[in-house]
Parts: sequence; C-alpha cells; structure tokens
Amino acid sequence: MTAETGYPLKSLEAHPPYLWPAYVGTQLRSPKRPLVVVPHTLSELSGPAYGHEKVLETDSDLTRQHAGEPIGERIIVAGRVTDESGRPLRDTLIEVWQANAGGRYIHHVDNHPAPLDPNFSGAGRCVTDGEGRYRLVTIKPGSYPWLNHPNAWRPNHIHFSLFGPSFLSRLITQMYFPGDPLIAYDPIAQSVADPKALDRLIAKFDLDITVPNWALGYRFDIVLRGHAATPFEEPHRHG
Repeated sequence: MTAETGYPLKSLEAHPPYLWPAYVGTQLRSPKRPLVVVPHTLSELSGPAYGHEKVLETDSDLTRQHAGEPIGERIIVAGRVTDESGRPLRDTLIEVWQANAGGRYIHHVDNHPAPLDPNFSGAGRCVTDGEGRYRLVTIKPGSYPWLNHPNAWRPNHIHFSLFGPSFLSRLITQMYFPGDPLIAYDPIAQSVADPKALDRLIAKFDLDITVPNWALGYRFDIVLRGHAATPFEEPHRHG
C-alpha cells in the first residue's frame, strides 16, 4: 500500500500510467519529474460540495434536455458506486459526457465531418441514492476518428466523473460497450494492462435494466478502491 494514496500496490497496476507511448497525447502531458505531494487543508478536503438541490431530475436523462427527441439508439445505464468492501457510496455526484450517435461532440475543436444533433448536448449528471445506485438515460454514442495514429478510431464510450465530498475527490473513467471490436485497437483502453481491470470498464448488457419497447439497459458498477477497483484517470503514481 502506498503512503501517498492508500491504494494497494496491486490495484495500482490496473490504472493506466501517466505515460503510455501508444497514446501519443501522454508523451506531451505526462510528468517529466517526480510528483510532489502537497498536503491538503481542511477546506480542500471538505468543500465545496454539491447538494441535491443543485441537480435536477431531468439532468439524468440526456434525451429530455431539448424540445425534440435526439437521433440514435436510446439506452439506459445504471449501476452502483461502492467501496472495496461493497459498501454503497451515497450522495456521490456523477457527471457524464459523450459524443452523439454520429460520433461527434459539441465542441469547437471537434471537426469530425459527422452531423451535430440539435436535440442532444451529450452531458448529464445525477447523484447516487442511499444504496449507491444511479441511473442515466442517454443515446448510445458513435465511434469517431482521432489523430493518434493512422486510421485511429475510438470505441463507443461514455466519460464518467465522480465527485465525493469535495472537488479534490474527483475521479474520471470511461465506460465501453460489450462486443466493440475497436477496444482491442484503442491505445487508451489498452493502457489498462490488466485484462481483468479492462473488463471492469466494459458495461454489461442487463435485461432487468432494459425497458420493453423503449430502451436497452447496461449495468456499469463502479468500485473506488481495492483489487476490484474500476480503473481511473487519476494521480495514483508517484515517480
């Protein structure tokens, strides 16, 4: 277990390293010197925090944020957020962002020649309940090309951000879809060297979450620590 993070050493192997040469962008932004651990003050560790009144019910349904229905396959993503012992983590703010069904983000630097959807912004959020459960309704995102290497395509994925009691407790990860052939060719996904850890980033189709005649359901449980931890893009390696 490391003194800086409290994570068991084996669990760190599941997280992607800062520098992964196949993911070209990490060559530019990965630290070149050992990281310095800065002690946190009480104000950094305890606030600010989100309250339930800040998150609207419609925030968790990305298909109801505009006047019309978005284009694409409607899906439900649900699961639980727990610690390494399976205890639920309640009142955790979950934020998601993703491309639309055509594989395009609403962002000025996204020049992928795919159509924008006026009825889909690609961002939502919710708060876990007393059992650590969350539920989101969205559109299955499309794959898209990126300039990491020749003929590079990102798998279908949804970005997840989790906030605990303060901004400094933010964790970020990505959720992939089962059966996507692009996962095997994606340097970002493949930076998770442990196959079992990578599998924890792939949602499971769940018929119990599926709503008949309306939307397919996927289960994506998130574990924050321990040997079964979900891999995160986080400052977990020092030196």
